[in-house]
Amino acid sequence: MRAGTRSKVTGGTAVVTALLLLAACGGGGDEGGDGGTATTGGGSEDISGESVSFIGSWSGDEQDSFQAMVEPWQEETGATVEYTGTRDLSQQITTGIASGNLPDIAGLPGPGPMKDWYDQGALQPLDFVDFDTYSGATPEGFADLGKAADDTLVGVFTKAAVKGLIYYNTAVWTGDEPTSWDQMISTADGLGGPDTATWCIGLESGATSGWPGTDWIEDIVLRQAGPDAYDSWVNGEMKWTSDEIKSAFETFGDALASSYGGSDYIVNTAFGRAANPMFEDPPGCVLHHQASFITDFFANEAGATPDQFDFFPFPDIDPQFAGGVVGGGDLIGMFNDTPAARSLVEYLLTPEAQQIWVERGGFISANSGVPLDVYPDEASRRSAEILQNAETFRFDGSDNMPAAMTDAFNRAMVAFAQNPDQLDSILSELDTVQADSYNQ
Repeated sequence: MRAGTRSKVTGGTAVVTALLLLAACGGGGDEGGDGGTATTGGGSEDISGESVSFIGSWSGDEQDSFQAMVEPWQEETGATVEYTGTRDLSQQITTGIASGNLPDIAGLPGPGPMKDWYDQGALQPLDFVDFDTYSGATPEGFADLGKAADDTLVGVFTKAAVKGLIYYNTAVWTGDEPTSWDQMISTADGLGGPDTATWCIGLESGATSGWPGTDWIEDIVLRQAGPDAYDSWVNGEMKWTSDEIKSAFETFGDALASSYGGSDYIVNTAFGRAANPMFEDPPGCVLHHQASFITDFFANEAGATPDQFDFFPFPDIDPQFAGGVVGGGDLIGMFNDTPAARSLVEYLLTPEAQQIWVERGGFISANSGVPLDVYPDEASRRSAEILQNAETFRFDGSDNMPAAMTDAFNRAMVAFAQNPDQLDSILSELDTVQADSYNQ
């Protein structure tokens, strides 16, 4: 159940007021406030009547939650946010750079494209953000991912995600959390009935179709080959045809072979609806692999209630690499440097702003200043706790790759789901893209 809108707006308005007062009194100082509020000057200018254009990937309930989050800022400043949601974020921005028609602020597909767009002169520095305060309020390593090669901050995280979570229907999986990958597979076998598949997998996501499969590969590489191999692969130093990466694809291939609906369902089903059969009677599948944000889709697409699902972390594959966590997050960047855009960025980084979305559900805050007890359900709270306490953490690999590599990775996952027997040629093609995109 979601908290009432009025209480959220009141809390958000209070922090906007505090930010504007701080900026007006401080005259552009570099010190942030307590509790992870990353603010400096820039908020003291009168921006009433101004508008900030914002392009992001959020739609539906996520768009509603974003708009609820910015509502207090709009009320307090008199400025407005003109939001456009798209499932083709990367292409929209690429086209905008070519035409010169860019939004003031946009969501960024990942650190890789972010760096490319900064190098092209499109993304603007976020030098008004107090980096030390921002860095101290985010998970280890997050803040540095928003820096360009010259150490300039050009992207910041508002929303985080824990990847590699294995969800299940609580009426079907009633046992303990598995201690290994093999134990998980053996336990799932036979649950739900003779026609119940082990997995529900869906790779469709418009122009970025395939990305749910890239998350699978990243989770498997980290736990099967280890963090050093993971880093080498993401940095373009380990070939896709290497034994470590090929083995990860083969492990994912086993999951595809035991997935609901076969290849047609996998490649044509939107990721947000992929787990719907898990909640049918009899269930179509036992397990679903996704990031922490997926719980909103369980409710809105499958009609599931919080008591009907739970999760456990992606189990260990090789014991020597136990305890790894892969995470992600939603970066935002500024393409047009205006006082209103700066003010909105500063506001979105505050724990008070992010708490508005946290309380509405489907959001893991990138700011550790948001208390764990405000998360509306146990699954979200546990996800946030996993992120805050991670020991071996790696950021989403595909989001850290050059844009051309990321696009090829996405397409490769769709191709592999359709034709798993073509793995060698698929990996060879990825080697070719790697050599070009990393300038090897």
